[in-house]
Amino acid sequence: MSNVVFLLVPRLHLLDLAGPAQVFSTAAGLGMDYALSYVAEQEEVPTAQGLPVHARTDWPELAGDDLVIVPGWRGDRLRREPVLGEASMNRLREHHAGGGTVASVCSGADALGRSGLLDGRRCTTHHELQDELAQRYPKATVVRDVLYVVDDRVITSAGIASGIDLSLHLIATRHGPGAAARIARAMVVYARRNGDEPQASAMLRHRAHLSDAVHRVQDIIDAEFTARLPLDELAARVGCSVRTVTRLFARTVGMTPLRYQQLLRLERAEHLIGQGFGVEVAARSVGFEDGRMLRRLRGRGPRTLGS
Repeated sequence: MSNVVFLLVPRLHLLDLAGPAQVFSTAAGLGMDYALSYVAEQEEVPTAQGLPVHARTDWPELAGDDLVIVPGWRGDRLRREPVLGEASMNRLREHHAGGGTVASVCSGADALGRSGLLDGRRCTTHHELQDELAQRYPKATVVRDVLYVVDDRVITSAGIASGIDLSLHLIATRHGPGAAARIARAMVVYARRNGDEPQASAMLRHRAHLSDAVHRVQDIIDAEFTARLPLDELAARVGCSVRTVTRLFARTVGMTPLRYQQLLRLERAEHLIGQGFGVEVAARSVGFEDGRMLRRLRGRGPRTLGS
């Protein structure tokens, strides 16, 4: 996903654009390989908030790893007329057919629907537009009251700030939870992530606090959760005593550092098992010696571990 292309439409919501753009530009600033482009059918695009934005009218060359995002626009209802011309909709269809990912924020789902990309797929949009989207695209399955839905490289989100959650999910999928946590922390957002898949990641769910020492411990665990991390080593690396780390972690996160690490391992193992890996392979991949501990943790469930 080297290229992230934002396809802009008239009267777009600035936050629908700025939220995802901030996620990927922050990722690029942290050394991840992303180049952002802004394209439209006209060079100057009016926004719902009155600030015009400038875009290019030619598209960069896209490959299968690239992402196209359509931000939403202002309106209590979906527009009767298409907001994009046939050439732009063809671009969306061709990019997806070539193995690329297409995403939308809020009413941007309508552009994907008019392009035929919602047919036979699950999708979502802003809660005020869900009924209308379902009526307009009966071949789609509208999932209600979730932040975003992923279906066969077509990703739709609920609107406004949910574009940030969608983008963090894509970062976590490609680079792992530690990378997404670094970006979320840099943006001072500790968003929950829900949807059809198990997206309530511990990496974000347990970051809603202001303890810098605990964030630094979590940064280490997020990045090295498959490794053996003794408590005294964690404490030394953040410049605190074991007692201080234990006390602060329990107070702000609600569990011990070891339990937090186990929760990250469990979530990653569940993802691998869902991709077809056996329990033993998944267990070793996340740092367990064998499958016994993983089976025990799966029996207890993530809610018992980390809620």
